Amino acid sequence: MREIIKSVRNYLNLTQEELAKDLSLTFATVNRWENGISFPNKLAQTKLYDYCTEKEVPVYRMVMDKIKNYTRKTKLSKNQQILYHGSKSGISGKIAPISRDKCDFGKGFYMGTTIEQPATLICDFEYSKIYILSVTLKNLKVLNLKDDIEWAMFIAYNRGRMDDIKNSKFYLNYKKITEKYDVIAGSIADDRIFYVLDNFFDGNITDLALTKSLSVLNLGKQYAALTQKACKNIKIEKEINLSFFEKKFIRQISKQNRDTGISLAKDIQKKYRRNGKFFDEILETRK
Repeated sequence: MREIIKSVRNYLNLTQEELAKDLSLTFATVNRWENGISFPNKLAQTKLYDYCTEKEVPVYRMVMDKIKNYTRKTKLSKNQQILYHGSKSGISGKIAPISRDKCDFGKGFYMGTTIEQPATLICDFEYSKIYILSVTLKNLKVLNLKDDIEWAMFIAYNRGRMDDIKNSKFYLNYKKITEKYDVIAGSIADDRIFYVLDNFFDGNITDLALTKSLSVLNLGKQYAALTQKACKNIKIEKEINLSFFEKKFIRQISKQNRDTGISLAKDIQKKYRRNGKFFDEILETRK
């Protein structure tokens, strides 16, 4: 957190003594924070959060920039790429395909191309961590899903939204896909699109409204390592602990993103309510 405190002070063009005065603290306290000698307690972090909010300091961007700076320092070998992972309590032991049930692309180890998505997922948990990973996809069977209705239907299968047609060829086809590949990659169903997807699955908007939403939102990409073979190709480059202070700003942005998704869904629902097919109509035609 010391980098963020220094970034806040530099953004406001304050000395350590001036920042300390604004926060009703001693110069020595701020100095120890920035030097990593001591760490602000939760009460001090809350005070700093309120101060930064009042001064409109872009702390969220600072946190993302801090992680991106760590990323730039990561040395990659040939065929490797950088991905990010968020864990509610930290990774213990070997990386394995053991996510919770009913994840978007099946049970696996999930990674994303953006920092923001895993950060928003774990911002409510005290001992959560962000990981910078190097990943080698060479020699793995990788399925890249396009941003279309098939992406949504694959998510529907994995979330249990197709259980009413379990014996159909359509359902079994998605099961075969999951068993065939080491890695599934496609757009992240983050807070901005999560509400839109649920509206589609619940029959409130059509497939056309959904695909229009996908084209408007600039979603990052997520990778689900479904096999142990794929997980062996993942290496932890850096583990990042986020402070209570930093998570409060991430939580704030997460809510804003969700509100954006809800607003978008409502607008698109009105515009395309008479065009396209509803989820239950698609299932009915593919039984």
